[in-house]
Amino acid sequence: MDKTTTQACPRTERLGLGSHDLFDGNRLTPYPAALFRVIDIAAPSPSIIMASFASSLNDPTLFVDKTYIGGSWTFSKSGKTFTVQNPATKETIGSCPECNVDDLNAAVQAASAAFNTWRAESGRARSRILRKWFDLIVENRVDIGRIITAENGKAKGDAEGEALFSAGFFEWFAEEAPRLYGDVVPHSNPAARTRILKQPVGVCGLITPWNFPMAMGARKIAAALAAGCTVVLKSDGLTPFSSNALAVLGERAGLPKGVLNIVTALDNTPQIGLAMCESDVIKKISFTGSTRVGKLLMQQSSNSLKKLSLELGGNAPFIVFDDADVETAVSSAIASKFKVTGQTCVCANRIFVQEGIYERFAKRLVEEVSKFRVGNGAEEGVTHGPLTTSVAKVEEHVQDAVGQKATVLLGGNRLPSLGENFFELTILGDVTDSMKVMNEETFGPLAALTKFKTEDEVVARANSVDVGLAAYVMTSDLGRYYRVTERLEFGMVAINTGVISDSAAPFGGVKHSGFGREGSKYGCDDYMVYKTVVTGGINTVYSSNLY
Repeated sequence: MDKTTTQACPRTERLGLGSHDLFDGNRLTPYPAALFRVIDIAAPSPSIIMASFASSLNDPTLFVDKTYIGGSWTFSKSGKTFTVQNPATKETIGSCPECNVDDLNAAVQAASAAFNTWRAESGRARSRILRKWFDLIVENRVDIGRIITAENGKAKGDAEGEALFSAGFFEWFAEEAPRLYGDVVPHSNPAARTRILKQPVGVCGLITPWNFPMAMGARKIAAALAAGCTVVLKSDGLTPFSSNALAVLGERAGLPKGVLNIVTALDNTPQIGLAMCESDVIKKISFTGSTRVGKLLMQQSSNSLKKLSLELGGNAPFIVFDDADVETAVSSAIASKFKVTGQTCVCANRIFVQEGIYERFAKRLVEEVSKFRVGNGAEEGVTHGPLTTSVAKVEEHVQDAVGQKATVLLGGNRLPSLGENFFELTILGDVTDSMKVMNEETFGPLAALTKFKTEDEVVARANSVDVGLAAYVMTSDLGRYYRVTERLEFGMVAINTGVISDSAAPFGGVKHSGFGREGSKYGCDDYMVYKTVVTGGINTVYSSNLY
């Protein structure tokens, strides 16, 4: 064990880059000193702790505590590390290298060196590796689920579900890789021809959050690699081990050295993000996180004029009309609002229920949500795990709403008997637009119910926020379905379902929820550039009198 100071991995508010809000304007704000500690000599070393957790896996080699650069697993150049804690138990599960800009530069150089060879591979050759990667993730889904649960806290079912969700992106983009066609455009001159080529943009910097520690990386990596790009991934400091497991399986699938690189960091996250933005070698950044940090990354990338994809915050409306099937609406609301304890950017944050169905919907929602069990995600029977970061924010939103006469229909309190990161699944009624829960993304297990009268009213209220990622509509009226869908200012709209994400569907938002699309046949476009090739002097049978 090195003698350097090791950082305890804090569970902070989800606000941005890698889920750590270390930015203050254009300045870098360090964690408070209270969040740092020196490992006690008498305490078990991180290596011993890591070995203990790894031994619980069917394949212990999936749990790696290093950074991945140029096809090698290595320590940071400084030798510093940070520890990672289980949010349910607060136990340390391992440590990872605290990489800095020197480590990032090494990763960028490795990705750059590998780019020309990787881009020259045929789409089918890249496809075979991605397909093998898919198979390996599926085969190892139980171990992957255990790793995700240990560092993120989500229940076992959700964690294994994330493993399969991740695999789906490799399956999808394995099929897309051979089909990244260009185009042929008729030229105005019969003696000329125009071709449009799609080519990989180059080295890509990927920055992912903690709430889907494997899937968010998988969605970006699979698309970038299918397009012929090489990548440097900055995984989240709260959840680095899931991304490392993904890299292990990529190696086994036959991924060449340098095509995928991973830098891990906690306190150095801001400097790594800034260096990515300022790098002239990195041609594209894809970021998932807060709107505020997305804007900062955009500013910091202005001098290098690189391509950007930003998947930012949401405040999803869930609209239930009188004509909706109540049972479908309730099951859809649960799937959207309470998945992974409400910690997704597409969670229903504002539940609008038309007056005629409000009481029935609220009653059935309370009945069904009451059946769930909150606890340690690793335990059998637990349906919802701890919050990773936002307990205080959930509590603040509940207290603010209750202080303004909202009604607590279910829950509303912390669960200290389980641990400091646990909060009851909560449903509030009689919520109004002035309350914080209607204007801020809660990112927790809080369902806020509010009544509405007319279609025009609810569309206006749904569109009143400055973000526009996902929206949900429950109705049996086909005409209303078309009208409301077309009027909602959101990048994705789900009708009579609470599940909006799929590898085959483009994922992304409008307004302050960002731009660019991930997944689907459009997913590779953000990792490619278009090149126009015009060939003249072609002898043809056509007359050139007009030219």
